Amino acid sequence: MTTVPGMKRKFIHDISLNTLQVIVVQSCGLVIFYLLSTRLGKNEFGEINWALAVLLTAFGILAFGIDQIAVRRIAAGSDPTQLLSTYFTHVLTAGCIFYFILFICSLIFPSFFNQHQVLLLLGIGKLMIFFSTPFKQLTTGLEKFKSLLIMAVTSNIIRAAALVILDALYQINVHVIVIVFIAGEIAELLVCLFIMQGVLKIPLKLRWNKNEYKVLRKEALPQFGVAVFTSALSRLDWIFLGILASNVILANYSFAYKVFEVATLPMLVIAPVLIPRFTKLFHSVDKIPEAKTNDLFVLLRLEIIVASFVALLLNVLWVPVIDLLTVHKYGSVNQTTIMLLSASMPFLYFNNFLWTINFAKGHLKMIFYVFLISFLVNLAGDIALIPFLKAEGAAIAYLVAIITQSVVYLKKTNLAGLKKNSLKLLLSPLAAIISGILTTTFTSLLWISLLVAPIFYMLLLYVTGQIRFTDWLAFKRVTHF
Repeated sequence: MTTVPGMKRKFIHDISLNTLQVIVVQSCGLVIFYLLSTRLGKNEFGEINWALAVLLTAFGILAFGIDQIAVRRIAAGSDPTQLLSTYFTHVLTAGCIFYFILFICSLIFPSFFNQHQVLLLLGIGKLMIFFSTPFKQLTTGLEKFKSLLIMAVTSNIIRAAALVILDALYQINVHVIVIVFIAGEIAELLVCLFIMQGVLKIPLKLRWNKNEYKVLRKEALPQFGVAVFTSALSRLDWIFLGILASNVILANYSFAYKVFEVATLPMLVIAPVLIPRFTKLFHSVDKIPEAKTNDLFVLLRLEIIVASFVALLLNVLWVPVIDLLTVHKYGSVNQTTIMLLSASMPFLYFNNFLWTINFAKGHLKMIFYVFLISFLVNLAGDIALIPFLKAEGAAIAYLVAIITQSVVYLKKTNLAGLKKNSLKLLLSPLAAIISGILTTTFTSLLWISLLVAPIFYMLLLYVTGQIRFTDWLAFKRVTHF
């Protein structure tokens, strides 16, 4: 049996590797995004983002929800070789059929694909990333985060390094970008294959097992709906902005949204580590002791504090920093958009926390129900608001959808003390809002704002009891840190 010190060392090891992975991926992503947004015109930049939004949504749906089921199965002790065979057969078949249909559509509707030429080309690279998904998910379930680190960063490092070098040699254009993207994503697939078979010693055997696939598909069916709505929710606004507004408006919004995504880095670090741990915690019992439940709420409160703090800094720094970095291209024009998007950050952490608990318990139908409602709210909001409010309309629709998701999770999640503790979580976002208002009222100097905003925020957290001396002990118990 693993000792507590051993569990502590493993948690530190896993969280460190996952932190490094997220930092590398997000840093490289920022380099790529910065070069594309500043070197290309807004129309070209918007077109690339629209194509990527369509492809990422499509491949997210094609995963059929098996990706998360695979992590849970492996964490619960399933045979990785059998699961890899079934899972990879699925992505290989689904991916090839999708790209074949996309290619046929390019022949039937040439005028549309002439306007969106990069869609078919970028689809090659995203197909390679789709093929690499089973290797990454199984590695996550096995908690082999060192191998996952190498798998996840390969494409990003190659693309970022290549674009930096090419930018230094001559001007970057769309054709160069497409070639670099495809090359980096093929390299990632090859690295995933090598690590899975050469390092983890899990062979890839393409054996069609009808019964096994049927069981896997049935188990993943509720999660399939979640995959559809999650994929659509994350990029639905991009797609509608490209259709109902313009590539220029999409370029502005996608820049703000990308920075917003990077700002959720702490959640990206903790989320993959919590899934296998929560699965083990809730695997055999639906209810856990009240003491452990209280510790979970401490963890959630700390997550909300971090989310609210990041949102505060994002708004304080946005205009001066982004206008400086992009020569007034994406800063002031996105001030309202980033404010609306960042307002959703505490709710995103809340939703991810409750999703992890419900997923660990196997409440997939309930999760499907939650995502269906939030998807419909976002869809209705995009259709109603984008034609009139453009990027701000998309941001409002996204914020309302995320808050709606929180409300439904709150009503449907069976966790002792959840409703009582949830209202208190709003104190951290409120403290961030007050701190932001006070900071902008008293000073307009950037360096003073960086000092004043955190001080106001921490004082308000202390006064409202959101920070307590006992929090560290509870955090250690729930994470085995």
